[in-house]
Amino acid sequence: MQRTRSNHDTLPGKLIYHVPTVFIGKGNSTMNEKILVIDDDTELTELLHDYLGNNGFVVKAVEHPEDGLILLEKEMPDAVILDVMLPDMDGFTVCKEIRKKYTVPILMLTAKGDVQDRIVGLEIGADDYLAKPFEPRELVARLRSILRRLSDNNSNDQIEHFGDLGIDFSARNVTIKGDDANLTTNEYLLLEHLIHNKGRVLDRNQLVDYLRGIDWESSNRAIDMLISRIRQKLHDDSRHPLYIRTVTGTGYVFIGKR
Repeated sequence: MQRTRSNHDTLPGKLIYHVPTVFIGKGNSTMNEKILVIDDDTELTELLHDYLGNNGFVVKAVEHPEDGLILLEKEMPDAVILDVMLPDMDGFTVCKEIRKKYTVPILMLTAKGDVQDRIVGLEIGADDYLAKPFEPRELVARLRSILRRLSDNNSNDQIEHFGDLGIDFSARNVTIKGDDANLTTNEYLLLEHLIHNKGRVLDRNQLVDYLRGIDWESSNRAIDMLISRIRQKLHDDSRHPLYIRTVTGTGYVFIGKR
């Protein structure tokens, strides 16, 4: 992403970053979702101030990952934008630390376009991955897609049980034998979608469309990785499944019994 500086950078309300943590904006929309940006690229965070702020988000930015983890615990944002290349601790490690406690959506940024980096990010619990340079509109679209799905899911106040598996749709919480399964955002969304389509085989393309709403490279492998992680957390043996069955050459179907 390239930024062209102009005289607008000095207009009132524009904040320049001279301290580690900066409150950087609130747009004129009524959305007001809170976004935490962890990135040491001040040019990029200035651009995000302009674009995300004008699109209705409230943004806080930190340069150092330790500051980001502290701020995350204090304020619990609606989503995190996390750069891979950071001082002291790389973004993959930060993502792992976040996933130890929180299910907040994480969108990772990188200067690398390597497919393997994207796969690693998704494997450790990131919800989306965007390579630099990127279009700001695409970033906003991805954030809105994630947050919209969460909002839609939160409107469902039903609690269901399938044997040892319990799912609270309003709290977006999944338990196994009463213990929290600690699903990430995309793991939860994928499981919930399968449950709502119980008994119906969903192919991988349908699952990608539901999770993303946009093209997602390496989509088949990414879906398979999500399913593998869900099974591991639900203690569901793929050879003798209780909840998710693989339909060879097609996709997956939820088979849990109430």
